[in-house]
Amino acid sequence: MPTAPQILNDRAATLLKKLVDSYISDGQPVGSKQLADMAGLDISSATIRNVMSGLEKKGLVVAPHTSSGKIPTEQGLRMFVDTMLEVQPLQKQMFSKLKQQLNPDQDKETLISHANQMLSELTHMAGVITVPKNSQSKLRHIEFLSLPENKVLAILVTNEKEVQNRVIHLEQGYSAEQLQAAANYLNQHFSGQDIFDVRKELLSDLNRTRKDMDAIMRTVIEVADKALPGFEQKDESYLVQGKSNLVRYGDGANMENMQHMLDMFDQKREMLGLLDRCIQAEGVKIFIGNEVGIEGLGDCSVVTSPYSVDGEMIGALGVIGPTRINYDRVIPVVDMTARLLGEALKT
Repeated sequence: MPTAPQILNDRAATLLKKLVDSYISDGQPVGSKQLADMAGLDISSATIRNVMSGLEKKGLVVAPHTSSGKIPTEQGLRMFVDTMLEVQPLQKQMFSKLKQQLNPDQDKETLISHANQMLSELTHMAGVITVPKNSQSKLRHIEFLSLPENKVLAILVTNEKEVQNRVIHLEQGYSAEQLQAAANYLNQHFSGQDIFDVRKELLSDLNRTRKDMDAIMRTVIEVADKALPGFEQKDESYLVQGKSNLVRYGDGANMENMQHMLDMFDQKREMLGLLDRCIQAEGVKIFIGNEVGIEGLGDCSVVTSPYSVDGEMIGALGVIGPTRINYDRVIPVVDMTARLLGEALKT
């Protein structure tokens, strides 16, 4: 978790900001003379060294090598993000591209894939997005069409515009009239409900009233039991896009850390745990270094935002990169992608 903010005087704050800006730009330690030139302050290199020494004692900067300049620590980056960051407005060109790719006239899977692709493309980092649980699919309409050899085509309409077709194999054949009666029953009693609640309730009815069940209910339960398992809730998953973008941040000194970061994308439980923390909060969240809470991502930053439909948080998206990412440009991309995805999914 972020530590309580420290108070810096104007000179120290200016120098810290310039140092972080430079480090984000090229990833190199910043020397006193270079910092003096960048800051535009009428002070000597010796004075800057004294200020840097004070910042180092506060845990905000560190010298990676004895004779090198300084780089910001995780705590220094947190102070920069919390108190000094000037977030840039999203460029019109990027906004137009997002709007075009997140056109609501697409199915859910395509929208989610496009959102993740745009996150990676616009930030040049790895994009991650959780796939909403199927349990958030609400039944709108269902139809059954009889096929040869005891097969039935189930046509499900969920969440207003999502249509899924499924061929199911039954224990016995049913007439068109029986299948129509089953569809009518489901549409009349369960339209608008979560499709998993529908199946759960029907199977519960089966266990309670198996002996007294009439022919229509037997048909309803068998075809619904076969039609809905394909949409049964699976383990929540996430998509990753653009892992190769992270390689450009690597060099001989930190390629091992970069490999750890790439390997972490395969650690499903840890990654989902991080994204779940984002779903629980509103707005953009920024995790820096060890705040990420995943072993192997201590040299990374994660910028995330939940996305919602009709006020319900259904997933999270974001980007993962090194701690020296361009926070001012990344934050608006993540924020707007989440907003536009939510709008497209509810249309």
